[in-house]
Amino acid sequence: MSSVAVPSGPSGNRLQLTLGTGAFAVCFAIFGSVSAMMPLLRQRLELNTLEVSIALAIPVLLGSLGRIPLGILTDRFGGRRVFLAVMACSILPALLMGWVSSYWQLLTCGFFIGIALASFSVGVGFVSGWFPPERQGMALGVYGAGNVGQSLAAFGAPVLAGALGFSWGFWSFATMTGAWLILFLLLARNSPRMAPPKPLNAYLEPLRARMAWILSLFYFLTFGGFVAMAIYLPIFLTEMFALTPTDAGLRTAGFVLLATIMRPIGGWLSDRIGGQKILLCVFPCTAVTALFMACPIMATFTIGALGMAAAIGLGNGAVFKLVPQHFPRAVGSVTGLVGAAGGLGGFFPPLVLGVLRQTTGSFVGGFLLLAMFSLACLVMCRRSYPTPFEQLQRLPARAVQ
Repeated sequence: MSSVAVPSGPSGNRLQLTLGTGAFAVCFAIFGSVSAMMPLLRQRLELNTLEVSIALAIPVLLGSLGRIPLGILTDRFGGRRVFLAVMACSILPALLMGWVSSYWQLLTCGFFIGIALASFSVGVGFVSGWFPPERQGMALGVYGAGNVGQSLAAFGAPVLAGALGFSWGFWSFATMTGAWLILFLLLARNSPRMAPPKPLNAYLEPLRARMAWILSLFYFLTFGGFVAMAIYLPIFLTEMFALTPTDAGLRTAGFVLLATIMRPIGGWLSDRIGGQKILLCVFPCTAVTALFMACPIMATFTIGALGMAAAIGLGNGAVFKLVPQHFPRAVGSVTGLVGAAGGLGGFFPPLVLGVLRQTTGSFVGGFLLLAMFSLACLVMCRRSYPTPFEQLQRLPARAVQ
C-alpha cells in the first residue's frame, strides 16, 4: 500500500504535506504536554528545581538521539511506515503519564515520550520527496510549523487538566494522536521518487561530511533554543514573575506560536535569498534578545522572548532549506543527525539552568551563555559561507582572468 504513487504536480503534493505536518504536530503536542503540566506535576510530586530540570530534559534525550535511526529508517523504508510506528509508540507513554504518582515513574514515562519529539526526522524525509528543490524550503518550513503542537499543549494541557481532571492534560493529546494515526494510515503515501534501499554504510557516509556537522551546530542553537525555551518558559514565568500555571501556559503558547509562524517564512525567504543569509541575521539577533531576557523585568523579558521566538523560528526554516540543498540524496539520514543536534540543544540547557538556579539563585547566567554561543555560531556561519567577493579571491589566478 505504501508503494502506491500519488499524482503530484510540479509544485508538490499538498495532501501529503498536510498529513506529515499534522502527524508532527500531534506528536509534538504529546511531547509538549510534559512541560505544560510540569508546574502541576511539581506540586503533586513535591519536586525541587533540579528534579524539575532533569524531568524536563529526559524526554529530549530520546527525542534527540532517536532522530538518527529514525532518519535512516525513513530513507530505507519510507516515511509512511515509520511515521505510523512513531505515532503508535507515542500514545502509550502519554496514556501512562496520566497515572504518574512518583518521580521514577515520571522519568520513565517522560523518557519514552521522547519518541514523539524524534518524529521530526521522519517527516522531513517523508515531505521532501514530494517537492522539487526550489520549493523545499517553503515545504519543510510548513512541515516544521507542526511545532504548533507545543503551543497547543502549552495552553491546552493546564486548561484540560483543570476542567476534566489531571490525567486529561495528557490523555487528550494521546486521543488526538490516535485519530490522526488512522487518518494517516488511510491517506498517506510515500513519494514515488523514494530511492531504493541501500547498504547501511551508504546511509552513514553523508554523516561524515563537515557541512553536516556545521548544520548540526546551527540547529543545536535554533531548534535547541526553541525546545529549551518552550519547555522552560512555564518555569521562568512561575518562578521569576509569580504567574499562575495557566497564565504561564498562555504566554508560552504565544512564544511557540510566533516561532512556528516564522519557520515557514524562514524557509520561504531561504528559497529566494539563501539560507546562509538568513542565518547571518538570526545569530546576532538571538544574542541580543538573550541579553534582554537576562533582565529580570517583565517588559524586557517579554521583548526578549518574542524577539528570540521570531529569530530562531526564521533560523529553523533556514537550516532545513540547507539540508536538502547540500544532501539531496540523504535527506532523512542527515536530517536525523541535524535533528539530533537540535534535540540535544534542548536537552542540555534545562540541566544547565537548573544547576545555575540551584547554585546562584538566578537564571541570568544561562541567558549570557546563550548570547555567547549565538555569537560563536555567527562566526562559524561567516567562515563557512564566504561572500561572492571572497569566493572570487580564492579562485586560481587563471580562473579570474
